[in-house]
Amino acid sequence: MYIIDGKKLSKEILTKVKTEVARLPFQPIFCDVLVGNDPASVQYVRMKGRKAEAVGIHFHNADFPISITTKELVKEIKTLNRIPNMCGIIVQLPLPSHLDRQTILDAIDSHLDVDCLGTSASLKFYNNYEGEDDLGSPTALACITLLDSLNLDLDPSTPLGASKKIMVLGQGELVGKPVTALLRYRGLNPVVITRSTENKEELIKKADVIISGIGHGRHITGDMVKEGVVLIDAGTSESSGAIVGDVDLESVKDIASYVSPVP
Repeated sequence: MYIIDGKKLSKEILTKVKTEVARLPFQPIFCDVLVGNDPASVQYVRMKGRKAEAVGIHFHNADFPISITTKELVKEIKTLNRIPNMCGIIVQLPLPSHLDRQTILDAIDSHLDVDCLGTSASLKFYNNYEGEDDLGSPTALACITLLDSLNLDLDPSTPLGASKKIMVLGQGELVGKPVTALLRYRGLNPVVITRSTENKEELIKKADVIISGIGHGRHITGDMVKEGVVLIDAGTSESSGAIVGDVDLESVKDIASYVSPVP
């Protein structure tokens, strides 16, 4: 089994981004809107802020108290939209339960909607996505980048590529649904597995590539998959205080050819 080195890929991408940012005649700004003080959310926002600053993008702090209303937060986001050189806005999820999640996400200008979770940006991604020049679902694009790094022949017009069976486990808005769309944009025809899929065990056993985002810790075991399978794991859940993926690494280590680890 070969562990896909996501950290190496990340470093290469960030180095390229830093070079491209340095060539701009202005400093782009990125903002991750934080409501409340949930420790995990705070840590995640700060991490993204540090990454942005490291590549020359200014990180704009936008922290709001948990008492803020939907109307107030929408007004704040619309103000952020108008900041000169603002190039990307994220609302850190999950939001407190009293807030209207979709109304708040829809307040982000579609050209700045990095997560593509607002209605306008989402519709463009699913109906008129044109590749690198358009914003796309970040986690889904990361999955595709991991897959591309392996240089597999998945081209359906070649005999080898046509024989490959690609499977997507789950249809969540962050992984499964957008990954399926990206694969189809490439002319691929992934099999989608959800809870209601019949004979799912039989289908999974035939897959050459599995991209999983179901969030069931260590759900995919060695006895479920075929020899040489490629496993792109984008699921996260907590087990005994640790973050784990959908794949049981120990179980598949002698069966899978490639696995992306979680974290």
